Amino acid sequence: MGKLLEVEDLHVTFQTHGGEVKAVRGVSLALSEGETLAIVGESGCGKSVTAKSIMRLVPEHIGKIKSGSIRLKGRELTTLTEQEMRKIRGKEISMIFQDAMTALNPTITIGEQIMEGIIRHQGISRREAREQAIEILTLVGIANPESRLKQYLHQFSGGMRQRIMIAIALVCKPAILIADEPTTALDVTIQAQIVDLFKQIQKKTGVSIIIITHDLGVVAKIADRVSVMYAGKVVESAPVREIFYNPQHPYTKGLLASMPRLDSDRNMPLTPIPGTPPDLFSPPAGCAFVARCDWALEVCRHHQPAASAFDDQHTVACWLQDPRAKTVKYTLRAATGL
Repeated sequence: MGKLLEVEDLHVTFQTHGGEVKAVRGVSLALSEGETLAIVGESGCGKSVTAKSIMRLVPEHIGKIKSGSIRLKGRELTTLTEQEMRKIRGKEISMIFQDAMTALNPTITIGEQIMEGIIRHQGISRREAREQAIEILTLVGIANPESRLKQYLHQFSGGMRQRIMIAIALVCKPAILIADEPTTALDVTIQAQIVDLFKQIQKKTGVSIIIITHDLGVVAKIADRVSVMYAGKVVESAPVREIFYNPQHPYTKGLLASMPRLDSDRNMPLTPIPGTPPDLFSPPAGCAFVARCDWALEVCRHHQPAASAFDDQHTVACWLQDPRAKTVKYTLRAATGL
């Protein structure tokens, strides 16, 4: 499979009254044709900023892509003008935002909101745009699409609003769909329906998906590959099965240990990750996870670990991968049971 999207050494900062926030610090990731990549991590780790940077939606008056490369089908996006990016957004890369209530316009009918992108990017008549809008609503599982086009946001349930968001993102047949926490505000039944919908749409259209989430249950159901982010960096990247059954970074192990499991003793307490993420106004000189890691080495406090290959498809940014850390690695595996 060819690489559709390649992000290399991306750095994004924000200027605030308190100083410069280093929100994304050297992120590298890739997305192949027909693949689903999950970006996971706790709140504030840089997941959404990375996604918005790919779309060039970081507000320029406070945010800045300081360095790095974002290539779509080999074309560099960081050097494009806003006018050029408008031709790409929606047509080649689309994004589903976290909250449908704030992302959709409550004063305009659903039909008008879907048709807007079709007319802008395809330059076709309203009649043709309406036909395509009906097709896409049918694809995302909304019954009676002809009558639904005339309705407003308040006339839909939460799950239906999310389906409308997906319809708007897909209507121009983009190659890449970015979904930012698409199931967070939904109950578990609707979450399952939306995850199944993503899988069905990918099977029918071949779209490549980047899904941003902190829900490892969603990741297990939908992802092909996973990139784990912490404090603005990717600390581990691997096929989804490797992440769940052979995690290597202490932070990934901590995330998995804090997740409820059906096969575990119901009386067994969850194991939280102690402490809080570092201050990104002034990130630590060494590994960002050092203050929360029970297996930190002295080198972790002073030098950032580079991403190293654990195997052909599995990379980890951790000093425990150094050959001299074998004893510590065995202790880690025994203590976590992972």
